[in-house]
Amino acid sequence: MSCTKNTTKTAQPERAIPVSTNVYDDEVLITSGFPYTINDPDETITLPNKLKEISGLGIDPTGKFLYAIQDEEGDLFIINKKTGKIKEKIKFHKSGDYEGVEFVKDRAYIVKNTGTIYEVQDIGQSTQKRTKHKFDFNKSSDVEGLGYDPFTNSLLVSCKGKALRGEKAKLKKGIYSIDLDSMKMDTMPLYTISLDAVKAFLHTNTAMEYFDKLAKLFNPAEEFVFGPSGIAVHPKTNELYITSAVGNVLIVLNRANEIVHLQKLKKKVHQQPEGIVFDQDGTLYISNEGGSGKGKIYQFNYKGE
Repeated sequence: MSCTKNTTKTAQPERAIPVSTNVYDDEVLITSGFPYTINDPDETITLPNKLKEISGLGIDPTGKFLYAIQDEEGDLFIINKKTGKIKEKIKFHKSGDYEGVEFVKDRAYIVKNTGTIYEVQDIGQSTQKRTKHKFDFNKSSDVEGLGYDPFTNSLLVSCKGKALRGEKAKLKKGIYSIDLDSMKMDTMPLYTISLDAVKAFLHTNTAMEYFDKLAKLFNPAEEFVFGPSGIAVHPKTNELYITSAVGNVLIVLNRANEIVHLQKLKKKVHQQPEGIVFDQDGTLYISNEGGSGKGKIYQFNYKGE
């Protein structure tokens, strides 16, 4: 792939991933570099029934409020970060399958599962204006994640479905870049996550937490059990954090398209991770659909240097 640096060409997916019973506890994981206790939230925000099926999560530029959407109605919800109460509900479009939201300066961007992005200016005011942007996605792309990259002033769009056409496309997931000045999208993914790359990472990190479960999850050679549901850029490290409700995992990529962390998300905590966003200080928020219970937003304090 011409626009993507692949550092794992020597991976041998046909080899069995070794099984290890040696795992790290949370304290060792923190000191070894990963700055979040991702399965032990610092705060839990329980959401009202209206957001049981929360599908996207953003934050306003001041960091005071979280913004959320759900995958049925064209409404934007402004949420109190402390109580989880809905401060305001704003209609931006008709009902539809909306998957991701980002707030950049004075406007919101909401992505539909088809890849269409709605740009909403002066949201909630009498001068509110909506602009529709269509991109070259197809039904098999199944767009779910939308993130803002402040380092390049662009939107990042992740596909739960195929990154490319062809037989090998099902073993890769793509992340596309949209320039906010021109609202033009590169025709090829800027980043990809492949089954080969995940297996190569596991081969060299056999002592990681939940290794056995991850090895089993990614062992089939004909299926890639990973579907990006949310994406966010870390404000301090510049890394990409990608959640997947499929398989319940979190993958962290650096800007060289290398996997630097792979984390199993406990099902009893992360029932269905859909949205992800950061405060400017590195505080991480992950939203989960409620299933048979309430939707939740978990807060994880940044424990980096």
